[in-house]
Amino acid sequence: MFDIGFSELLVIGVVALLVIGPERLPKVARTAGILFGRFQRYVANVKSDIQREMDASELAKLKTEVQDAARTFEQSVNEQARDVEGGARELEQSLTAAVDPTPPPAVDAATPGAEGAPLAPEAPATSGEYSPPTTQQKLIG
Repeated sequence: MFDIGFSELLVIGVVALLVIGPERLPKVARTAGILFGRFQRYVANVKSDIQREMDASELAKLKTEVQDAARTFEQSVNEQARDVEGGARELEQSLTAAVDPTPPPAVDAATPGAEGAPLAPEAPATSGEYSPPTTQQKLIG
């Protein structure tokens, strides 16, 4: 802080010895050392307080940055979840439409068959099993 060399300290010591006297000089030097030590501790405390405040402000800034990043991440995740949910709904609807039976076609009155219903194709009978005659077989035979 101050640029005081050994020669300046020697001049100060000689002047203090002449002004204060040899009897009181050790007491004054001890008191000056104690006061200088207190001053140094005070300066160190002020420096540490300032450093803590700077660290606290940096941590607060970092905290807000992390919160902003978390908020944007959460928004993007929610947006992606909505997109996936919408796709799942569309897929479910298309699967439901594919699995649900379609309504029967409109029956024309001129179509041959019993009571205006279209004729169903005959299912071949498997060997050894009895199958009752269908309506078409009854009409034919």
